[in-house]
Formats: sequence, C-alpha cells, structure tokens
Amino acid sequence: MASIKTKFDSSSIGSKQVKNSISSSAFLQPFMQEVIHRMHALGKERTGETYTSTLNSFMRFRQDRDILWEEFDADLLVSYEAYLKSTGVDMNTISFYNRILRAVYNRAVEKGLTIQRYPFKHVYTGIGKTIRRGLPLKVIRNIKYMELSTFPLLDYARDMFLFSFYTRGMSFIDMAYLKKSDLKNGILTYRRKKTGQRLWIGWEKDMQDILDKYPVAQSSPYLLPIIREAGAKERTQYNSALHLINRKLKSIGELLDISIPLTMYVARHSWASVAKSKNIPISVISEGMGHDSENTTLIYLNSLDTTIIDKANKLIINSI
Repeated sequence: MASIKTKFDSSSIGSKQVKNSISSSAFLQPFMQEVIHRMHALGKERTGETYTSTLNSFMRFRQDRDILWEEFDADLLVSYEAYLKSTGVDMNTISFYNRILRAVYNRAVEKGLTIQRYPFKHVYTGIGKTIRRGLPLKVIRNIKYMELSTFPLLDYARDMFLFSFYTRGMSFIDMAYLKKSDLKNGILTYRRKKTGQRLWIGWEKDMQDILDKYPVAQSSPYLLPIIREAGAKERTQYNSALHLINRKLKSIGELLDISIPLTMYVARHSWASVAKSKNIPISVISEGMGHDSENTTLIYLNSLDTTIIDKANKLIINSI
C-alpha cells in the first residue's frame, strides 16, 4: 500500500508557498471544489454530493496532498485504481469515481489548464451488469408482516420501505419532500425531483395507516417524518434519514435472509417486478413509475386514464 501512495509523494505539491505562486485552478482540489460549488448553486445537490465523495476518496489516496493538472497522468490513475481495489472497493464504484474524475479532468482541458493526455486509458470506466434488485411478492409480504414493535428503528425503516412500494416505487428524495398539501381528495400529487414530471397516485388505506402511525408536528409542512425541522439543513436531514433507513433495511434483509442488500431503492425495483408478474402492461408500469418525460406523459394521459394505473397499484397492494 505504501508503495502505491509514495510513488507520487515526491512530486506532490504540499507547500502553501508553491500553491500561492501558482493559480489555484492549476490544482485538482480547488478546481473540483469550484465545480462542486456551482452544482450546489444550480440545485444539483445529489450530483454535488457524488463529486464530493469522489474528491474525498482521491484525496485520501493522495494523503491530502493536492496535485497539479500537469502531473495528472495515466500512471497516477493506475495507482489510484490499485489503491481502491486494495481497500475493498468494488469495480462499479471504482468506475463511478474514475468517470467523475474524467469529467472534471476534461473540463480542465476545455479551460486550457492542461493538455489532453488521456490519463484514463488504462483504468476501468465501464458499467458492470447491475444485479436485479426487484423482490418477489412473497418477500414483500414477509417484510410487511415482520414483528418489529420492540425495534422502533427497524419498524420505521420497514414502513418507509413499504410506503415507497405502496406509492409505485416513489424515490426517497420525493418521499422526503412530500407536503401535506400534496394530499387532497384521495389523490397524492407530487413532482419528481429527478425529472420534474408530475405524478398522481390514488390514496390507499395502507398508505394512510403509515401516516397515522407517524404523525408529524402540526407546524411542519411535510407529510412524512423524514425532514423533521423545515428550513433547518433539510438536505442534511434527508441524507441522515436515508443512511439510517438503509442501514436498518440491511439488518431486516439479513434477518429474512434476502439475497440482495435491502435498500430504499429496492422498493422501486420491486414494485415494477411485482407489477410485471401481475401481467400489468409495460406501458402502465412505465407511466406509474414516471419513466417518461412530462410532455410524453401529458400526451399519453389523453389516451390512458390515470384510474387504470391506480387500479393496477391497488391490485398490487391488495396482493400483499
């Protein structure tokens, strides 16, 4: 391990004096931090977080020593990949980090901060086959009927998972920002954070049961107990809740001997898998999950009544 890191220590730029004499944009860390800052300013919070995670990983490899773009070469990236492998990082995550670094590097090239040396030509930037994450109805039923009354955090994680499943695989970010005002006359309406697409979901008793179980403060505008203090570092509250829930879901998965790691995202895959097993048309599944663009959806809704989607979802929920 030491040999991997120290290979580049001799050429590292660790001195503040040297850094002060050269434009900060000539170094990777401040340049990437500026990219991250712009992402947050544009509201691209999740992307900014993934870039921050990548920068933190790379700086751990560098032992917090910054590097000039001029020294950012293929040998460095090969050593970084070897370091990641030695710490047990899987290949998909390695590819994820490498692709983000490549995007930042290409931006530096575009700005004339360095010449294009194609430093990523010897490292992995592919996308491996994703493990199927959808659970069959029987397993969803086992999760639903687990006796967890004496384990409140496991209970809470299970209920958030089920709420996502009940709402056609709603993403956790969308669950977190649901407002009380989004639920009117038996219809839950929300706009997907990822695409901006508006979706309508028929309200079912199982959804209401979860709401009744976790009443939120009257002063809170939010529907679910995820962001508990409106206006107070809401993104931090969201991230903390997601990490807690996924950690507890992993424990539930282990208790039930589920073969894949149980996370909130599995609920989304599972709704699609169960819907398909119920012979619900792919077009209805796609519409129900909000896979189409908003314009396509608006056109499609002219020929597909949303009650068809609600009936499909009711069929799935009643099957558990």
